[in-house]
Amino acid sequence: MAAYLQWRRFVFFDKELVKEPLGNDGAAPGAAPASGSAASKFLCLPPGITVCDSGRGSLVFGDMEGQIWFLPRSLQLTGFQAYKLRVTHLYQLKQHNILASVGEDEEGINPLVKIWNLEKRDGGNPLCTRIFPAIPGTEPTVVSCLTVHENLNFMAIGFTDGSVTLNKGDITRDRHSKTQILHKGNYPVTGLAFRQAGKTTHLFVVTTENVQSYIVSGKDYPRVELDTHGCGLRCSALSDPSQDLQFIVAGDECVYLYQPDERGPCFAFEGHKLIAHWFRGYLVIVSRDRKVSPKSEFTSRDSQSSDKQILNIYDLCNKFIAYSAVFEDVVDVLAEWGSLYVLMRDGRVHALQEKDTQTKLEMLFKKNLFEMAINLAKSQHLDSDGLAQIFMQYGDHLYSKGNHDGAVQQYIRTIGKLEPSYVIRKFLDAQRIHNLTAYLQTLHRQSLANADHTTLLLNCYTKLKDSSKLEEFIKTKSESEVHFDVETAIKVLRQAGYYSHALYLAENHAHHEWYLKIQLEDIKNYQEALRYIGKLPFEQAESNMKRYGKILMHHIPEQTTQLLKGLCTDYRSSLEGRCDREVPGCRANSEEFIPIFANNPRELKAFLEHMSEVQPDSPQGIYDTLLELRLQNWAHEKDPQVKEKLHAEAISLLKSGRFCDVFDKALVLCQMHDFQDGVLYLYEQGKLFQQIMHYHMQHEQYRQVITVCERHGEQDPSLWEQALSYFARKEEDCKEYVAAVLKHIENKNLMPPLLVVQTLAHNSTATLSVIRDYLVQKLQKQSQQIAQDELRVRRYREETTRIRQEIQELKARYPRHGYVEESRG
Repeated sequence: MAAYLQWRRFVFFDKELVKEPLGNDGAAPGAAPASGSAASKFLCLPPGITVCDSGRGSLVFGDMEGQIWFLPRSLQLTGFQAYKLRVTHLYQLKQHNILASVGEDEEGINPLVKIWNLEKRDGGNPLCTRIFPAIPGTEPTVVSCLTVHENLNFMAIGFTDGSVTLNKGDITRDRHSKTQILHKGNYPVTGLAFRQAGKTTHLFVVTTENVQSYIVSGKDYPRVELDTHGCGLRCSALSDPSQDLQFIVAGDECVYLYQPDERGPCFAFEGHKLIAHWFRGYLVIVSRDRKVSPKSEFTSRDSQSSDKQILNIYDLCNKFIAYSAVFEDVVDVLAEWGSLYVLMRDGRVHALQEKDTQTKLEMLFKKNLFEMAINLAKSQHLDSDGLAQIFMQYGDHLYSKGNHDGAVQQYIRTIGKLEPSYVIRKFLDAQRIHNLTAYLQTLHRQSLANADHTTLLLNCYTKLKDSSKLEEFIKTKSESEVHFDVETAIKVLRQAGYYSHALYLAENHAHHEWYLKIQLEDIKNYQEALRYIGKLPFEQAESNMKRYGKILMHHIPEQTTQLLKGLCTDYRSSLEGRCDREVPGCRANSEEFIPIFANNPRELKAFLEHMSEVQPDSPQGIYDTLLELRLQNWAHEKDPQVKEKLHAEAISLLKSGRFCDVFDKALVLCQMHDFQDGVLYLYEQGKLFQQIMHYHMQHEQYRQVITVCERHGEQDPSLWEQALSYFARKEEDCKEYVAAVLKHIENKNLMPPLLVVQTLAHNSTATLSVIRDYLVQKLQKQSQQIAQDELRVRRYREETTRIRQEIQELKARYPRHGYVEESRG
């Protein structure tokens, strides 16, 4: 039960008497009068008003003379004679231009119900589509209340004898409508209201002593007893959807709210209730209270009278009184055109115009009632920008009062509307770091933080040394829950020395470079860094090994070499395990990793040999580097046995056939390291016989000179000439080699004898005996050749003579033929 005495009172409505219109200009009721005497006259309703209602743009009145009056917005009062005697009840539908009335055409208790179609006319008056007696039976009783469903299919009439009749069907036509007694009781019926929930239609029935509801949309009309408290006439109403269409019963001690199946909340509004009305989320109650008079600011000049009627407008949702004033002899309160109209017994009409939302909020701001302003703004459906402005003002107020915890909670509610820097500047003081942290946390949760906000929040955590909050902030479950810039967070945590937290972020959000930087440069955990690289996909593993391979090779050479072997042959990350072995892995260009081994020749040799064995089609650089490395090792080795082994390995590599396209490079390497066998092998492979000859000549290897001539002399005969010239220049005894050369020259007839003699003449040790056999054999061959040539000449001459003789004989035998021949000649 809510006691209204604790509710604050406000003047959220402006009151003024309605003036008569200046003309048919459509001036709104309650509008400020124009200057001049004609504008000072107040509107006065006809006397004898007994019943009122409103809807469809008009105020509707019934009087003791049987007339029904309409007051439209233009305030041009019109009416017609509806009954011969009096009008007792009116109900204007809101969704249809249909008016239901109850009145009397003759003396006695015989009330008639008339249904009027206000859109159609009959002789200038609204068309009456149906007339029927309100009392279903023969027992006379007085009608106490009337209600009609907006779908025009239900109409309920309450009576003072406690009975309720229900008209079901089209209420505008007799033949489509059926009337029956729905309720019988011992107490006068004081209020009726239909409530629609989906396809179910409820009818609330309140008497002076109880409240019940019926389901009238089905059969049997089940009834639910809701309470044993009732109310007087005109003291019940149906709320709007803001209060869930609850049935309001205003008793003298409390105001009760009901659902169709149960009683809801109640409010202790004291005073004898005269009228209850629902208006745009407000509960309007007119009551008589002899004990308490309103504060002077809400009273009229005659408020000191002991028996006044007090009109209170309650905001049940926000728990305050929006307006309170004292009136005399209130007939009824009507709502139309967005305002309330209070009808007085003397015929005057007071208009209560609700102030606009901004004005109401400013009134609350002046009294520092920010919570109430927020609730009011929400109930008035103020947009988010307007709410944010209220939150900011409330936060500023609390901040000025030193309530920083409360202030930051209000500033948090402005996130998304108020520039964060406005709030951050207020809490940069070290003593308010907790408040700043709370604000920044919410800013991140709403994904509205930038990199600077992330930096600031993490610095707050680190300064507070609040590891639990820090872990809660960074250890989100999924990528979609991350509300901050991860890279910025990693930088801040690394700078603050929170390496484990920075590593967590880097690993979980795939910032591999940052993870490796922290491991290698800050923590210096080289094993973990190498393990992490081994988990990465191929492209990322390759790029990070190129970037960090040297530092890893320096500290953990064996493990680094092992990872490089896998990376360049058949790489699979450690996360893949042994699955999908049938699918070929990826492999990097091994040549690109050679610089990593700059200071690790032993690991380089192992890597290169592994690549040459496992992957024969490795890049040429692998073989070039391996050859150079083997030649270096061979050149510097002192142990004969090891040196011989290295020699064999180098020769084997040269003979592998991998240097055909880089012959010159291999040759230069062998020459640089004085690897003679390699040089000679490459000369031979390149058919550089002259270079082979010169090599042996430089090293005075006579037998090898002869061997080279014997092996390659057929392809290059000049080798023998060079050999003869070489031996001819030697001062020591080379008769054996000269003889061998001369023999070959003679057999192949490679040089003229005179040139041979001239060549050997340079050798001071060469005697005639050295070339005697050569010269004798040469002269003998020449003599034999001369004899053969002379014999051949003699034979040719004899043959020529014989042919001439035969020609002469032919000429003598065939002279004519000969003449012809001579003529032709």
